[in-house]
Amino acid sequence: MKRETAWRVFAGEYNDSNFEVKGTGEKTPSYIITPLGAKVNRLFIVGVLTDVENISESGELVRAHISDPTGVYTLYSGQYQQDATDALSAIEVPAFVAVLGKARTYKPEEGVLYVSIRPEKIMEVNAEARDQWILETCESTKERIEAVLEAMKMSQSNAYDLRKLGYSRDLSDGVVAALKNYGNVDIEKYITLIQESLQYLRPSREKLAFPVDDEEKPEKKTKTKKTKEAKKEEKEEKKEDSEDVENTVLEVIKGIGGENGASWDAITKKCEKSGLSRDSVEEALNSLMDKGLIYEPVLGTIKTT
Repeated sequence: MKRETAWRVFAGEYNDSNFEVKGTGEKTPSYIITPLGAKVNRLFIVGVLTDVENISESGELVRAHISDPTGVYTLYSGQYQQDATDALSAIEVPAFVAVLGKARTYKPEEGVLYVSIRPEKIMEVNAEARDQWILETCESTKERIEAVLEAMKMSQSNAYDLRKLGYSRDLSDGVVAALKNYGNVDIEKYITLIQESLQYLRPSREKLAFPVDDEEKPEKKTKTKKTKEAKKEEKEEKKEDSEDVENTVLEVIKGIGGENGASWDAITKKCEKSGLSRDSVEEALNSLMDKGLIYEPVLGTIKTT
């Protein structure tokens, strides 16, 4: 029996998943099919461990959350994964961690599916390891996007033709299954997900390129180019503005947060006095949490990492 691939999938894609292929026998694996066709039985993730909580009276079952640039993974670990459970409980949060784990699902009712991870191995890592994982996961996500686009071009998508284009058997099967279950996949959403994730890397990292449709008339192409440049400039300006807001919010937290941190309301009020709107403050707080620069040890209380 082959060992299942440990997929690199961002939380933003993994948490969008609502389709599971159940194994029919005791040793037949089950898979979660993501919207981009990752056929996930096992995952490898790297992110910021933000909290670990005992959710059973005996303390044998813990729940943890790990954030990456696109969202948050939920982990459950118990007595049957004792090494992983002990490791989770011993790590002082927040911390960069790498996790190898199994995909798990929970169906509270018909038509509703939640995904989580059961960790097999977990270890603390550094920011460089997190950056490397982001880059590799961007590349994997880009490949899945391209496979989905190729499948969409076909009169009837099929795994055989995708394999002929060089895609793996698992990805080819997963893409066909994803298109049947999810219908028209929002490709732009996942392209944006990659672009936003790359912003977490050092400036020296090169961005991944995406194919652009060049079959346009010359005059139309020039007009489109200007529009794209204008949008790019506007996006850069917004990025600079958001970074300024985040820096201001971070300084406020450092200024008013003592050993126990600062309350969400106190941070917001202080920032509003500096001329920031409540919406921009909340957006900055969420972004800083995603980046692992702040965390919420207790609901409504913010601390810096």
